[in-house]
Amino acid sequence: MISPFLETMRDWIEVFMRRSMHNFITYAKEKNLSMSQINALFHIHRKNSCSVSEISDHLGITNAASSQMVDRLVQQKIIIRTEDPNDRRNKIIQLTDHGHEVVIETMHARQRWLSDLESLLNEKEKEQVITTLKMLTEKAKQLHDPCEPNC
Repeated sequence: MISPFLETMRDWIEVFMRRSMHNFITYAKEKNLSMSQINALFHIHRKNSCSVSEISDHLGITNAASSQMVDRLVQQKIIIRTEDPNDRRNKIIQLTDHGHEVVIETMHARQRWLSDLESLLNEKEKEQVITTLKMLTEKAKQLHDPCEPNC
């Protein structure tokens, strides 16, 4: 038998993910970007810069596939590839201004439905949600993060 806590959390996660991913996927399609490309852009955004091999490792794809993806994103003027001043054989991948805009717009698209949800809540309900989510966030941060340090 599943606990009421786990059942409630599963229900919330299902609704949250379905709505968030729907907007996320719709935005990616509008921008003609694959999920792998979006994932790579978020990785570059978090790191500020990285190499093709870091993208390969992050996505679990070959260096050749990662290099092709980088080529397409360079052609779309979303990222730039420059020489590493310490090792001319290596290339540094960074977001362009347009690339930063794409990442920010993607985050906004994914979270847009939350504004609609907020409008359905009264002030007392909002405060309850804020208090509970802050507590859950702090507790979740105490758990081991399987993504670190690569995510």
